[in-house]
Amino acid sequence: MAAPMELFCWAGGWGLPSVDPDCLAVLTYARFTGAPLKVHRVTSPWRSPSGHLPALRTRDEGIISKPQQIITHLRKQKYNADYDLSATQSADTLAFVSLLEEKLLPVLIHTFWVDAKNYVEHTRKWYAETIPFPLNFFLPNAMHKRHLERLQLIWGDDYMEDEEKLEKELYREARECLTLLSQRLGSQKFFFGDSPASLDALVFSRLAPLLKAKLPNGKLQQHLKSLQNLCNYCTSILSLYFPWDGGEPLTGVPRAAGTDGSEAEEDPHKRRKQLLSVLVGLVAMLGYAFLSGIVSIQRGSVGPAGRQPVTLEEEEEEEEE
Repeated sequence: MAAPMELFCWAGGWGLPSVDPDCLAVLTYARFTGAPLKVHRVTSPWRSPSGHLPALRTRDEGIISKPQQIITHLRKQKYNADYDLSATQSADTLAFVSLLEEKLLPVLIHTFWVDAKNYVEHTRKWYAETIPFPLNFFLPNAMHKRHLERLQLIWGDDYMEDEEKLEKELYREARECLTLLSQRLGSQKFFFGDSPASLDALVFSRLAPLLKAKLPNGKLQQHLKSLQNLCNYCTSILSLYFPWDGGEPLTGVPRAAGTDGSEAEEDPHKRRKQLLSVLVGLVAMLGYAFLSGIVSIQRGSVGPAGRQPVTLEEEEEEEEE
């Protein structure tokens, strides 16, 4: 029997199997199609073979890191959620994907990563508590910077000229996008009837984090919660396709092999990789501290007090299904 494809994605939280929308889209599409994936839920992109999440390790094409390319690869392997769609439905899929990327995604990035209250009290807090020490000191800030640059690239030069006015307009368009999705879904189980398609995986991956996160500033979240059919849609997909891994946060105790019908992978180099991650992270953190002036070296006598040993703890464990 051929070895299964391996998917590396961000760990779960907020009642979701993964907190990252791109990872959630790939996970959901795989569940829709029954693709045989060995899933590694990790708490640092350094645990990924590509250094990015999500990442799919395949036997024939190596490592694939972009979500759409991962889904395309699954289709090539005969796991196609859009196989039965008509030409009109395929055209509708392209139109709604474009709408989501243009009108909704930028506002979701702003909601989680740019809005100061949400970022400090929710997003950064979760990642800082989940990412292992010492990476949690600088990875959340690096992710924040990357998302800010991505948002500025999407919004263009207008973002810097009148940020408040632009945000107001874009949040209005995002609310209209949610309303349009609600009207298109209606009372159906999925967007094209009783069977899920790739559009459902994308919509769910965008809406579920917004619905489940406990955001202190939930302007867009409140509008989503007022659209009951979209809320029921997200809840239904979670219960149907993720009934046993609803995103409980990882603990310091690894699960026993086979506790959820899966195999636990024994990586002989795992401990070495962990130590290397800690050492590289520690060097990067110390380098940042010296460059920023937080720490400086001064010549002088050393006091009699003995130094306390520094201990490193790693509470993150891989979860696989």
